[in-house]
Amino acid sequence: MSAQTEVQTAAGTVRGRVERDVVRWRAIPYAAPPVGDLRLRAPQPVAKWTGVRDATQYANASVQGRKGAFLRPRVYQPTDEDCLTLNVVAPREPSAAPRPVLVFIHGGGYTFGTSALELYSGVGLVRRGDIVYVSVNYRLGALGYLDFTQFSTPERQFDSNLGLRDQVAALDWVQHNISAFGGDPDNVTIMGESAGGAAVTTLLATPAAKGLFQRAIAQSSPADWAISREEAAHWAREFVAILGVTDDPANALASVDAQDFRRAGNRVANLCLKERPGMLAMVPVVDGDFLPESPISAYANGNATAVPLICGSNHDEGTLWAKYLDVLPTNPERVDLLLKQTNPEPGVKERIVAAYPGYPAVDDAIRIGGDYLFLRPTLAVCDAHSAHAPTYNYRYDFAPRLLNRIGLGAAHATEMFAVFGFGNTAFGRSLTALGGRRGLRAATETMQGHWLSFAKYGAPLTSWPAYTTELRRTLVIDATSRVVSDVNADRRLAWQSAVGQYDADPATIAATTNSVA
Repeated sequence: MSAQTEVQTAAGTVRGRVERDVVRWRAIPYAAPPVGDLRLRAPQPVAKWTGVRDATQYANASVQGRKGAFLRPRVYQPTDEDCLTLNVVAPREPSAAPRPVLVFIHGGGYTFGTSALELYSGVGLVRRGDIVYVSVNYRLGALGYLDFTQFSTPERQFDSNLGLRDQVAALDWVQHNISAFGGDPDNVTIMGESAGGAAVTTLLATPAAKGLFQRAIAQSSPADWAISREEAAHWAREFVAILGVTDDPANALASVDAQDFRRAGNRVANLCLKERPGMLAMVPVVDGDFLPESPISAYANGNATAVPLICGSNHDEGTLWAKYLDVLPTNPERVDLLLKQTNPEPGVKERIVAAYPGYPAVDDAIRIGGDYLFLRPTLAVCDAHSAHAPTYNYRYDFAPRLLNRIGLGAAHATEMFAVFGFGNTAFGRSLTALGGRRGLRAATETMQGHWLSFAKYGAPLTSWPAYTTELRRTLVIDATSRVVSDVNADRRLAWQSAVGQYDADPATIAATTNSVA
């Protein structure tokens, strides 16, 4: 039987489990359960407990469909509104000095996912980097990202941006408690991928999060996933109409079954995707209060928190959606609607598709959709943020032969296997069964080396230079990694001409440099 260990937090004592050379604590509450009168309200402090709370097992994932809480074949995590918990992993051996802290926010389109997925355990990063790792659950879907404030009454109040507020509450918990686990509250890095990456770029634009972290890593961030109060109010009204509770929405929203809540949210999400390809109804809301302006505007205006930032995307972002999650603009019909909505002026569509010579061929439509969602906002953030804080851009290019053969390539989220060092697991070995094991090992060495250096010291290894709008130097991560200047130049310039999110006088594209990173 594994040894166990106890730690005193502000709310009470938690017991973790020793696993070889690390200690893991699971499902520690960082806020009160958002149930009953706290449904659709900002997170509240945890009630203190007496005795020792067992933290050796995961509890609930946020409310979502069963498949979203998949853990392994035939095993799914239970879901419930009582889900505001986090997990901590720390080295078993104590340290003379507090250790750097890495806080991970999972992805899933703000509608599914869980920190209990073993890929996200962080054990490999803790073992290699001598850090303390935290992974967070937060409210998802309609319960976390629809804004019902218009339906508030004197007796029943609702708050906006609940999932975002949860993330801030978790970071506040880290500030007040992580030292008990050996972590340094003054050396915190936030990291997320996909919607988790968008959460990271949004947290930099959230005043309440300022001072709760010192650096940030955003992987494949759709950084402009935010909507206005007016649009948010529209989708909330659609939700209420779908539920059929327009006569007394406040009481209905407070009492309707959580799974009915989820199903109505899914219908709203589908309506939004049909009307606005590439945008979700359930995302942070620019409410003028908790989120004063859109994240993209905050970066452009210099209002984002000026901390060092790693921000990048993958070479083949769109392929995963086209083949397995067909909800985003990765076919010509949706792409045409997307481009019309992006900028309906004559000639704009032609300028964009000129950077994708095969369009409307399927592969080029997929590339456009992936670039719009991930590459375009990533470069917009890098361009703007690099004027205020050290910024590092990457593109993940590595793909084992199997992923290339099935048409995925370096697809969305595939960099996670390198970041978390999953090459030596059974899944990692099957992924490289046709070739690429050595390449994945090299990509893992590159990413973990840079990510851990960044978390410890605020900068990646010296072989990765900072991004500037003069050279736009980008780390291309592959079996042999290299630094390239303006590696996405043609597509960057095409999107710039359409949406004006880049500097008006683009720098001359520098000659490619090949330095091993």
